[in-house]
Amino acid sequence: MLTKKGAATRQRIIEAAAAEIREHGVAAATLEDIGRRSGTGKSQMFHYFPDGKDQLLLAVAQWEAGRVLEDQQPYLGQLTTWEAWHRWRDVVVERYRRQGVHCPLGVLITEVGPKTPGAQAVTRQLLEQWQHEVRQGITAMRDSGRISRDIDSDRAAAALIAAIQGGVTILMSTGSAAHLESALDLCLDYLRLPVSA
Repeated sequence: MLTKKGAATRQRIIEAAAAEIREHGVAAATLEDIGRRSGTGKSQMFHYFPDGKDQLLLAVAQWEAGRVLEDQQPYLGQLTTWEAWHRWRDVVVERYRRQGVHCPLGVLITEVGPKTPGAQAVTRQLLEQWQHEVRQGITAMRDSGRISRDIDSDRAAAALIAAIQGGVTILMSTGSAAHLESALDLCLDYLRLPVSA
């Protein structure tokens, strides 16, 4: 169990690593640079992350995954009106536009995830939780008659999350959020199709 000071030091290292990854990518983010940025020495870093960089990267992935959902609140948890859906859409687009081409979680998913079972588990848990929140919103809208009962909430939620991740991947390659915005808007347009009689 970490002391309050120890927990703060560990968190400082994680945030410094995330910043290095955001600016330079996973491969270029060295322990020396992370130590310099966090004001910690190598011995301190190995105290908190004895398995080295892979363990630190996993901790960064966990932290970034938590931030993805936190940044979307309170909107993500209140998708019960069209106004709330559009506020959520704007928050998602703005978050990724702000991060630009260096999204730490995206980099960790694409570069670390395929080789690290722990990172894959973090990604899977994030996507399941995110999809669950979106599915609840779709179900609430369907139950209140604002979305057609013909809409399959599981498939629609899965498509929305896939649209976001696809748009983010293109944003990371091009620096443009246009595809992310178009994909989200098209999904919301689909949900707003006239309710069948």
